[in-house]
Amino acid sequence: MPLWQIALMGLVVAWGLQALGTYVQMRHFSATMGDVSRLWPDGFVGAGNARSTFGAGVILLLVVSPDRTVRRALIMRGRTVFARFARLSTIEGKTLDDLPEEPAFRDKATGGALIKAAEQIERAALKLQQRVEAAA
Repeated sequence: MPLWQIALMGLVVAWGLQALGTYVQMRHFSATMGDVSRLWPDGFVGAGNARSTFGAGVILLLVVSPDRTVRRALIMRGRTVFARFARLSTIEGKTLDDLPEEPAFRDKATGGALIKAAEQIERAALKLQQRVEAAA
């Protein structure tokens, strides 16, 4: 078998493995998002992501109560499809406004993910408030 055919087969196998890994990671993300949404249906869930130029990418899930207290914080940090969510219990119980000062959010990627998640939560809270006001 010529070398170019072996190289082509290697690329196809690598692409297939990458697609499978992405599928498994997306199922993990969806399951985690569904779990936190079912656990606290009265609050808000925000998901933020950020990519670092040379470092690991970050996905942050924040579950916030209606009074803006963090109920659950989960972070996925990594470069590969093997990354999984880990709990950030140090910020649970704090308010959304207190989070930017936390040491966990000092690096650029994690801070960027926090900003996106917080913005998403603020938009969801505003939509809910507008619906309540329209119904009254």
